[in-house]
Amino acid sequence: MKTVLNKIIEAHGGESRWRKLSKVQFDIVSSGKLFDMQGFPQDLSPRKMVELHKQHASMRPFGAPNQKTNFNAKRIAIETLEGEVLFERTGNASEIHQHMTNGNWDALDRAYFNGYALWTYLTSPFLLLMDGFEVTEINPLEINGEICRGITVQFPQYIASHSSTQQFYFGSDFLLKRHDYFIDVAGNFHAAQLLLNYVETDGIKLPAKRRAYKKTADNQPAKEDLMVAIDISNIKFS
Repeated sequence: MKTVLNKIIEAHGGESRWRKLSKVQFDIVSSGKLFDMQGFPQDLSPRKMVELHKQHASMRPFGAPNQKTNFNAKRIAIETLEGEVLFERTGNASEIHQHMTNGNWDALDRAYFNGYALWTYLTSPFLLLMDGFEVTEINPLEINGEICRGITVQFPQYIASHSSTQQFYFGSDFLLKRHDYFIDVAGNFHAAQLLLNYVETDGIKLPAKRRAYKKTADNQPAKEDLMVAIDISNIKFS
């Protein structure tokens, strides 16, 4: 498994290059049924996300031109651009996550979801190098006519994410092609997220498009159920 993981990391830019980076900034446009279900339909204007190499993220603007989010696994806040806290929720990752399962989201729920989802996406597959992640190889899966190698990943408790167990599938080039997980905070469904349009920035390869669908009983994305669409651009690592 270590040899496979090394090839995966190298295909996306390599461990040495990744460890020299501290954050990535990018513009994002997101939409999909999931946000509508939770009473937070997305507008289609790009937002700037500042994403740190550890599990911390900040999105701006959020709710108003002078507001931003401040996310880590144990705290979510909506603040002014000057840092004044307007709204805040604290607790361990499972406590804050549990709040999101109680019905329609409030603004802090939405901000927390945005934070952990985008952190997971922008650090994959390099997050597998962090302490506490357990990786096991699973059966391959055919994706768009290509047989893709699969792994299942057990996330450590200190990381906030969609679910504690997630699956990742890699093509013959060892780039990530599909990411599967369970969503219990909105609709209780298994998701199959396709990763498309890879770009290279500062030596790191990542997909510019992500499309997450409900997963069918035969383990395929249900194309009629697009739950989340994400397009990113103007990517810059530092």
